[in-house]
Amino acid sequence: MCAIVGVINSKNASTYAYYALFAMQHRGQEASGISASDGKGIKTIKAKGEVNQIFNPLNLKSLNGEIAIGHNRYSTAGNSSIDDAQPIYANCSFGDISLVHNGNLVNKNEVREFLMQCGAIFQTNLDTENLIHLIARSKEQDLKDRLIEGLKKCIGAYCFMLASKDKLYVIRDAYGVRPLSLGRLKDGGYIIASETCAFDLIEAEFIRDVKAGEMLIFTQGNDNFESIQLFNEKPRICAFEYIYFARPDSIIEGKSVYEVRKKLGETLAKKFDQKIDFVVPVPDSGVSAAIGFSQYLKIPLEMAIVRNHYVGRTFIEPTEELRNFKVKLKLNPMSKVLKDKEIVVIDDSLVRGTTSKKIISLLRAAGASKIHLAIACPEIKFPDIYGIDTPTFEELISANKNIKQVKEFIDADSLTFLSIDELVSSIGNERSYSLVSFDGDYFIK
Repeated sequence: MCAIVGVINSKNASTYAYYALFAMQHRGQEASGISASDGKGIKTIKAKGEVNQIFNPLNLKSLNGEIAIGHNRYSTAGNSSIDDAQPIYANCSFGDISLVHNGNLVNKNEVREFLMQCGAIFQTNLDTENLIHLIARSKEQDLKDRLIEGLKKCIGAYCFMLASKDKLYVIRDAYGVRPLSLGRLKDGGYIIASETCAFDLIEAEFIRDVKAGEMLIFTQGNDNFESIQLFNEKPRICAFEYIYFARPDSIIEGKSVYEVRKKLGETLAKKFDQKIDFVVPVPDSGVSAAIGFSQYLKIPLEMAIVRNHYVGRTFIEPTEELRNFKVKLKLNPMSKVLKDKEIVVIDDSLVRGTTSKKIISLLRAAGASKIHLAIACPEIKFPDIYGIDTPTFEELISANKNIKQVKEFIDADSLTFLSIDELVSSIGNERSYSLVSFDGDYFIK
């Protein structure tokens, strides 16, 4: 669930890309990078770490040019080394290119094996690199045609951005599983980013979402852009964008993420039947749903768990050991507020169960007398191979235990989930969604 950004026709392209990546830091913390084209060649700076640890005024100034693409890494394919950080740069027969990617290519191994048999030498373990080799090996004369040919061999959920010396290519997968939006900068340039919160920070004007299956082609110095509809499938945006991944101030496919999360909390409240003193959100992921829950039941909300905001998101840490330790580093319950109280804890999702178990343990140690857990999404029973770090059934507690067993494992007094129908009705019944984590429908073949 990486963050990607592209900027063109702006003298401040790399700076705008930096601020957009900063706004989308929640989508990936392992590495970050920016490539910039000055019309002659492409320069790339990337490193492990967060955006503001990698970039500074000096190295940003060295990224000259009116085209820039950027990436925040969240590893679902490849390794966590700097070799697998993006953008990926290549020098081909037709010049420099640089590529960023958000999503997962489900036929990565088959394509890679074919390419290696044809003599390709890979520098990373990223599925993204497949497309670079497909472009380089194509017999088509034009970069656009090479890119289209390569994309038709890539199966999965993805958003790609490719920068050449004077063009920016933007592609969203056939089903639009991963989000992507187009905006206009104050200086007249264009910006494309995974989330609209990136536009808010730099005061860019939202134009529209990139359509599912659409390719946009921008040319330096040209105010118009070309749109090509490469694929025509029924769009299915990932429901997890609304549940967890997107920032609450983003607009995804015309819907306020914050308002959707409040609605999820309200729907959850309608089926909750326990007596409690107040509602406690897990910060920050459960706050919006907890507000909706609290308002519907007219029960007070208390921020009885304090989050240390200098610690990153535990879900996207690559090992369980780091996730468990960071729970205690990140969250601290207030015993003065919790002592002898019956509470309901609201969180957005329950994936492995280890974080919830630790939170409930901390709350009991702080003096809460009864702890109910209410989850603002359905049980996660299937691995999401389209870009979320849940690669095996063994990691998913609800794939291996029923609700009663999960409740006992996490030591909650009660446990409530939404149903799939309740989730869909809360987001909106007017369109289809990628619900693979909940229903196992692996619709991308």
